[in-house]
Amino acid sequence: MASSSSSSRHPSLKWAQRSDKLFITIELPDATDVKVQLEPQGKFTFSASKDGVPYELDVELLDKINVEESKYNVGLRSIVYSIKKAEDKWWGRLLKPEWKPPAFLKVDWDKWVDEDEESGVPEVDDMDFSKFGMGGGPGDFGMGGGPGDFGMGGLDEFGADELEDEEEEEPAEQEEKGKVGAEAKEDENKA
Repeated sequence: MASSSSSSRHPSLKWAQRSDKLFITIELPDATDVKVQLEPQGKFTFSASKDGVPYELDVELLDKINVEESKYNVGLRSIVYSIKKAEDKWWGRLLKPEWKPPAFLKVDWDKWVDEDEESGVPEVDDMDFSKFGMGGGPGDFGMGGGPGDFGMGGLDEFGADELEDEEEEEPAEQEEKGKVGAEAKEDENKA
């Protein structure tokens, strides 16, 4: 059940799961005054402001959680949560109420893994984000780099020089295609 005061809004919430944890991402860029509360029975509350507008969530998760082993990080674009489930089991849905999920709730397909595919998938928490040009390791969700640095360092490893060569070849290829097309039109006009 999602509820809030009439003057606040709901941020977009995406979720995914593994047998032992939930991943919840609240998409609220430039959020300020972020407050989070998790209760062992599964109550999840969130509040923040953006441009002076209050945002709130007050939801009841499907089952119990382990508050001590859960964590979150406030980033520039979103607030990311890793919530440890009290029992290692798959949930059929995120929220306790069985009616239609609220409009602000969506599946996070970037993190989603089906139950039968769980083994062999790298843990999201254990990934080294520094390889992506995004800052440090687990728990560091900073964006790293300076203005204009979008984590593209090391592109030369992947053949950036080859990409430049391909770009240079494209006009010649287009010119050749243009000749073929023009010759085909001349043949049609002759017939």
